[in-house]
Formats: sequence, C-alpha cells, structure tokens
Amino acid sequence: MKKQITFILAFLSGIQISFSQDSLSQLLNKYNTNNVPYISVEELAMPKNQAVILDAREPKEYQVSHIKDAIFVGFSEFDLENTKQLVGNKQQQIVIYCSLGIRSEDIAEKLSKAGYTNVFNLYGGIFEWKNKGFDVFDDTETKTEKIHGFSPEWSKWLLKGEKIYD
Repeated sequence: MKKQITFILAFLSGIQISFSQDSLSQLLNKYNTNNVPYISVEELAMPKNQAVILDAREPKEYQVSHIKDAIFVGFSEFDLENTKQLVGNKQQQIVIYCSLGIRSEDIAEKLSKAGYTNVFNLYGGIFEWKNKGFDVFDDTETKTEKIHGFSPEWSKWLLKGEKIYD
C-alpha cells in the first residue's frame, strides 16, 4: 500500500512539474523576444561554470534572497555604465536573472547592444532556481528559504520556498 501511495504522489508531482514547465515556456514566449539565449539553472549550477551572475530585480527583492555571488544591477534603476565597470571583459560569460526571466531579458538585451557577446538569460529566473532545489542567500549571505514573490500573480510560479512580498 505504501508503495502505491508513493508511486501516486511521485506521478502527480511529475505531472505538476511537467505542466508548470510547459506553462512557463508559454509565459516566457508571450513576454520575451527570445533575442537572448537562455541558460538552464542546471547549467549555471555546474561547478566549473565561471559566469558572472547579475541580478536584475529591485533592491528589496535582492535583499530577501539572491543566487550566491550574484551582483545586484537592478532593473528600474539599471545603470549600463556602472555595469560596464563591474564587468569590463565583453567576452566574459554573463548570466542575468530576475524572478522568472522577463525583466532580465531586457537587461541582457542592453548588454548585448553594448557589445557583450556571451550574455545569457536564466530560464525561469530565481523561481526556477529555487524550484529545482538550489540554495539562495539573504543580504547577510546566509542561506534562506525566503524568496521575494514579486506579486501574488507572478509568485504562482514559485513552487518551493517561503514567499515574501515586502
């Protein structure tokens, strides 16, 4: 009996993940131009990945949690000249993320137009990062389960972690 229940729960979880992935693809296709290539959270998490990681969310979102070693560049107050000083090598691999990968595409496009040649958008953003079980860190660099949900509408894509809105 326990094996049957375990199998059913695993099956239902697989359906939920599969459905949410298809829906996430549809969402990103709806809002993004796909001018910037995606990188998966699994690729970014690989130990030998030497990418510079840029966080393209708002300050309060970054303070709640961010990917380890991510550099905050913001979205509404994004400063291209400041970012050029942070990442001087235009061939350096850069991965940009936001909550889901929509705002980060805008910032990635700005960097590409400025001559950066190795720019990627993190598929599914920090929500997908957390959904896949990877760690996030708060403003004191302490591991946390909290993720800024951006809004109740968008946070439905966050399946793991504790949603925070302020």
